[in-house]
Amino acid sequence: MENTRTRSTSRVFIARLVGTTVFDPLGDAVGKVHDVVALIALRGEPRAVGLVIEVAGRRRVFLPLSRVTAIEPGAVITTGLVNIRRFEQRHVETLVFGELFDRVVTMRDGTGQVTIRDVAIERDRGMDWKVTRLFVQRAASGPLGLRRGETFMVRPEDVSGLAGSADQQSATALLATLEDLKAADLADVLSDLPLARQLEVAAELSDERLADAVEELSDDDAVALLSGLDAPRAADVLDAMQPDDAADLVAELPQLKAAELLGLMQPEEAEDVRRLLTYDEYTAGGLMTTEPIILPPEATVAGFLAQARKAEMTPALAAVAFVCRPPLETPTGKYLGMVHFQRALRERPQKMVGSLLDKALEGVHAEDSIGTVTRLLATYNLTALPVVDDADRLLGAVSVDDVLDHLMPDDWREADEAVTDEMIERSANG
Repeated sequence: MENTRTRSTSRVFIARLVGTTVFDPLGDAVGKVHDVVALIALRGEPRAVGLVIEVAGRRRVFLPLSRVTAIEPGAVITTGLVNIRRFEQRHVETLVFGELFDRVVTMRDGTGQVTIRDVAIERDRGMDWKVTRLFVQRAASGPLGLRRGETFMVRPEDVSGLAGSADQQSATALLATLEDLKAADLADVLSDLPLARQLEVAAELSDERLADAVEELSDDDAVALLSGLDAPRAADVLDAMQPDDAADLVAELPQLKAAELLGLMQPEEAEDVRRLLTYDEYTAGGLMTTEPIILPPEATVAGFLAQARKAEMTPALAAVAFVCRPPLETPTGKYLGMVHFQRALRERPQKMVGSLLDKALEGVHAEDSIGTVTRLLATYNLTALPVVDDADRLLGAVSVDDVLDHLMPDDWREADEAVTDEMIERSANG
């Protein structure tokens, strides 16, 4: 063990390093530190080999520590050479913040298990960065576990299990950094983690929070994550997802797995997903959600605004309400028209939405192509379109974000910006 007051001037603690701005030699910021990459073998001294830094566009790239000239409080100085290719973790690499923090290891002196709370690296005479200290904490004690466990520093060789599996690690520290992230950013973080670690984090997230993130994952990542969850939990996550996103995901699952999860879902949610699965992917029916804002004509502006404020309502869908005769669950009674959020803001709260209808635009049909939907959205500057059947019943709505998801290349989340731009241009030119 080591006294926690003993400090080296060259010692860098990873918890403080994460989030630090990375500068080039001219003083221009190039990104922020997201994590540290280390090589941890069962034998030998652990070695830090590079930083994962987040650059413009939230892309994460690898920066070898050999290109770092100085690590100072609030700044990492580089030689200015940054590889713009997206970081891909190799199986021999460990993300210190993402995978080591909160890992439970065992003291070799027989005093029991401790939890890693921080990791320190230092540069040796050969200019290599080594993992030299672990800041650890014993379990809480006392009758009710209210007494905070002792904290102290040890060397990596003082513990066993440092190169162990992810089941030795909870998600406490990582989750603290994810709390305020938008769903797309949370999905980006999850996609950078090994599957076992993704499942560890998923276990600590609410169904709604996890559902939001799964909606933003690539198809392959979403299928892998959902398949790794217990079936009842996976069904709960599907219940919390937008029906169109849930249908897209179920369509990617093996047939038996899809049938199992649909059987475990809430009957109403499962019915919506089954209905959406009957449509081709690149049609209005395959793109639509069955849960837009649907109101009767006698509903008030205040009621519309209350629906639009709901956290689960996406901005694109919150911008318009679809007014129908009962029943108000899709497929509804006769579709009457839409009310735009901006128009509603100009009216008194007690004004009935039936008097504010935009009847100029008829709905698209479920069999209409994505090209038809795209042209109408662009022509009339809309964020969502109604989808109706031959009896003028509302079946759902197609939002502009659903169209974008299907127009973008399949791997747009993983591709570098320049590559994505090239793929989009190539797609547009046929």
